[in-house]
Amino acid sequence: MDYRLAIENTPETVPGGTGVLLLHPSTGETDRIDTDFLKTDTDRFLVISTRTTAREVKQKLDHYDVDESKADILDTLSIERGYSRRNADDVHYVSSPDDLEGILDVTERFLANTDGKRRISLDSITEMAYYADEQRVHDAVADLLDLLAEHDAVGLFHLSKGVHDEEQIERFMGMFEAIVDLDRDGDVETDFSKLE
Repeated sequence: MDYRLAIENTPETVPGGTGVLLLHPSTGETDRIDTDFLKTDTDRFLVISTRTTAREVKQKLDHYDVDESKADILDTLSIERGYSRRNADDVHYVSSPDDLEGILDVTERFLANTDGKRRISLDSITEMAYYADEQRVHDAVADLLDLLAEHDAVGLFHLSKGVHDEEQIERFMGMFEAIVDLDRDGDVETDFSKLE
C-alpha cells in the first residue's frame, strides 16, 4: 500500500512501512509539515506526544484543520506533571516520556485495532532521549519502525538538530530510509534515496 506525501521536495508516494525522520532546528516550526503529513491520504492516525499535552495536540489539529475524528493521541506528559486527565476512547496516557514500553504498547494496540491507511507522528525522539537514556530510545524507535512495517503504516519521527551531537544524529539517521531536513528559514531538503 502506498501513501501520498504532502511534504515539499519528497516523492509523491512512499510505501507502507516507511519511517520518515524529520530533522529540525530547536526552534523550528514543524507543525505545518506534521499536520500536512497527518491529514493527507489517511484513515486513522496516532500522535505520540512527548512534548505537549493531549489538549495542546488537539488545539494544533484544530488550528491546522486536521480531521480530529481520525485521531488518537498518546499523552506522555499529563500524568508526570500532575495535570487532570479526561479519559476518552481516543486519548491514551502513559506515566512519562521514558515509559517506552507503555508507548510501544499503545502504538501496537492502535495499529492492531484500526484498518486502512494509518499514520503515526512521534513528537519527539529528542524529548524521549531527554527522559530516557539514548540506547533505550534507539531500541524503542527500532521497535516502532518494525511495527510500521508489520502493519503497513507510515510514521514521521521528529528529532531536534540543536540538542544532539553529530554522532547521535548520524546514528538516528542511519535507522531511516527517508529524511526530511528543515532549516531555520523553513526551507526543506530531503533524502529518500534509500527507498528507491
